[in-house]
Amino acid sequence: MGEGGWAFDGEPVALSPSTVTLVHGTSFCVCGSGGDIEGAAAQGAFFQDTRILSGWRLRVDGSPVEHIATTTPDPFRARFVGRGRSRVPQTESTLFVRRERYVGAGMREDVVLRNYGRETVAHELTIHVEADFADLFEVKESRVRPRGEHVSEVAEDGLRLTRRLPGSSRGTRVWAADAECSPATLTFRAVIPPKGEWSTCVTVQPVVDGEAVETLFPAGRPIEQSVPARREQQWRQAVPVLRRSGNRALAATLLRSRQDLGALRIFDPERPEDTAIAAGAPWFMTLFGRDSILASYLSLAIDPGLALGTVRTLAHHQGTRVDPGSEEEPGRILHEMRFGADASLALGGGNVYYGTADATPLFVVLVGELSRWGIGRDRVEAVLPHVDRALEWVERYGDRDGDGFVEYARATDRGLVNQGWKDSWDGVNFADGRIARAPIALCEVQGYAYSAYLARACLCEDFGDPGGARHWRERAARLKERFNERFWLPDLGRYAVALDADKQPVDALASNVGHCLWTGIVDDDKAALVADDLLSPRMFTGWGVRTLATDMGAYNPMSYHNGSVWPHDSALVATGLMRYGFVEHAQRVATAVLDAAEAFGGRLPELLCGFDRADHPEPVPYPTSCSPQAWASATPIHLLRVLLRVEPSVPHRKVWLAPVLPGAFTPLALDGIPLAGARVSLEVDRDGVRVIGLPDDVEPVHDVVRRHPGAVRGVG
Repeated sequence: MGEGGWAFDGEPVALSPSTVTLVHGTSFCVCGSGGDIEGAAAQGAFFQDTRILSGWRLRVDGSPVEHIATTTPDPFRARFVGRGRSRVPQTESTLFVRRERYVGAGMREDVVLRNYGRETVAHELTIHVEADFADLFEVKESRVRPRGEHVSEVAEDGLRLTRRLPGSSRGTRVWAADAECSPATLTFRAVIPPKGEWSTCVTVQPVVDGEAVETLFPAGRPIEQSVPARREQQWRQAVPVLRRSGNRALAATLLRSRQDLGALRIFDPERPEDTAIAAGAPWFMTLFGRDSILASYLSLAIDPGLALGTVRTLAHHQGTRVDPGSEEEPGRILHEMRFGADASLALGGGNVYYGTADATPLFVVLVGELSRWGIGRDRVEAVLPHVDRALEWVERYGDRDGDGFVEYARATDRGLVNQGWKDSWDGVNFADGRIARAPIALCEVQGYAYSAYLARACLCEDFGDPGGARHWRERAARLKERFNERFWLPDLGRYAVALDADKQPVDALASNVGHCLWTGIVDDDKAALVADDLLSPRMFTGWGVRTLATDMGAYNPMSYHNGSVWPHDSALVATGLMRYGFVEHAQRVATAVLDAAEAFGGRLPELLCGFDRADHPEPVPYPTSCSPQAWASATPIHLLRVLLRVEPSVPHRKVWLAPVLPGAFTPLALDGIPLAGARVSLEVDRDGVRVIGLPDDVEPVHDVVRRHPGAVRGVG
C-alpha cells in the first residue's frame, strides 16, 4: 500500500504484538491487551481520522487491573477479563473485572465488577480520560504536537473535551449515568454484596464542530439491536459458507477473511445503497482507489456488491478539473480520501488526493469484471460514462508524452514520489540499487491499461457495439506489441520493472512482472521465463513471492517494498501463473500464502518480511503492517477461486470451472456463491466437481477457460 504517510518525515509506528484493534466503518480503537489506552504512540480511539481518545485507563482503588484474557467475538467488539488486586497480603483476589468494548461512531464500554468473596465490599473505580485530537497522520508518523486551544470541562451531559482550530473543532463527550466527573476522570462508587455484581455503561461520542455524532451503541439497548451488530449478522447471512472442507486451517482462514472484510466495509450516509471497502486498519480506514479496487476484485466470489459500491463511490469522486495541488485531472480516479480536521496534513493538502497512476485503469478493469460476474446490465450501463472518462484520462493525462505508455511524475512536492502500488520513496529501483527518476512508466501499469482496453472491448460487445469493440482490441494489441518491444530485456531474459525519465529500462527483477502475467500483456514465448523467475529461490520465500529479488542492490527482507512479501501481490502472481497454464507454479504460490495465513491464526497481515522459509520456519511479521487489511483479507478467497479456476461470463451465459485443488484442500463444498443473480453451491471431491443452483440458461463449462485478449482473465 505504501500509503500517504511515506511522503512525510517521521518514523512509522510499530504496533506491539499484544495490541488489540477493533474497527467499524471509519472508527477504530487500538489498545493494549488489557483494554487500556496507555498513551503509547499508536494507541487511541479514532473517528474519521482524528484521535478522540489518547488515554483511557481503568483503575480499581487506584491500581491497574491484573489482566487475564482478551477475546474479540466480533471485529467491533472485545472483552477484557481481569481481577482486582487483593487487599489482604498473600491472598488471592476475589474481585472479577470484565470490560466489554464496542467501537463504532465512537465507543461504548460496559464494566462489570463481580465479588466472589463472602462479605460486602466497597470499591472506587476510576476511568482516566485524555484526548489530544491528533490527526491520524501525526499519530502514524509518531510526530504528534500540540495544536489549537484545548478545553476540558464538566457539563450536565458528562465530561467534554474539545480542541478548537481556526474554522473547526473536534470534541469528545464521555458520559455514564452514575459517574462523578472531573475534567479528566470519571469516578464510580461500587458497593457489591457477597457473590453479587455491580455494573456501569460508559459512552464516548465524537463531537464534530459542536455537534455530537449519534452513537451506534446507546446505553441500555441490547448490543444485538445495534447497527454494527445487525450489519454483521446480515453480512454473515449473505456471504458464502464453507459447508465442507478437508482442511481445518483453510476453513479457519476463510472464516476470518469473511469476518474482516465485513468489518472493513464503509457506509456513506449520503449514498446508503453503496457499501465500499476501506483499505485497512488501523491506519487506512478510508477509501483508497487502488487498494479498494483490488480488494473488491479479490473478494468478488463472496460479494460483488462490495465491488459495485466501490465503483460507484469512486465514480462519484472522479476527477473533473486540473488541480496540481491534489493532482486531480479530468477522469482520474482518486488515490485516497481523508476526513481529518486539518486537511493540510494529508497528501496534497486536502481531503481527496488523486496522485496514482494505476487506480484509473484498474477502475475500468473492475467494471469489466463486474459485468462478467453478472452484477446486472443496468448497473453496468450506469457507470459506462465514468469508464469512458477514465480511458480518456489514460490516453490524455496518463500518457503525458505521447509514447503510448502511462507514466507518472508528481505535480508538486506535496505528492507521492512513486504512484504505483509500491509507492514508498524507494519503491522503484535499478538492479544495482539506484533509485529510478520520474516520469516513470511501470510495467504493471501498462498491463492494467492493456486490461482496461480489453475490458472496454468486452463491454462494447455486451452492449451491441462491434465497432467500439474492434477499436479497443486494436488499441490493446498495439500497446501489447509496443510493451514487449520496449520492456523486454533479451540479454537478461526478463522484463524491465519500468522505464525511467530517460526512457531507459529499470532492470530490477521484481514481483511487478507477475501483475503483467495477470493482465495478459506478456507474450506467450516469454511467459515461461517470467514464471520460472517468480518461483526461483531469489524470488520465492516459501511464504509467497518477494517484492524484489535477493540479488538486487536494494534488496532488504525487512523493507516495505524491496524484498518483503505482500499476500495480495502473491495472489495476483498466482492468478497470472494460472492464466498462462503454469498450474504447479500457481499451486505452490497459493499454498505458500495459505500456509502463512495458518501461521498467523487465519488472518494474513498487510505484508511480512521476506525471509526464506528454510531459515525461518514461521513467517516473520512486518512491524508496521496493517491488520486486518482489505486486500490481504481478500487474498485467501481469491486464491481459492484461482485453484478452482472459476471464470464466469454471465453476458455469454457461461461459467468455466476446472478445479486444480491440491489434495490437502479436498473435499470441499461451498454454498451461497453469488453468481448471475443466484446463490450457487459448488462441490469438489475425488468424484469430480458439481455446480448446483445456476440459472437454467447459464451453462457450466467443465474446462479450462480459453485465454484470449478479452478480459483480465477473459473467457472465450
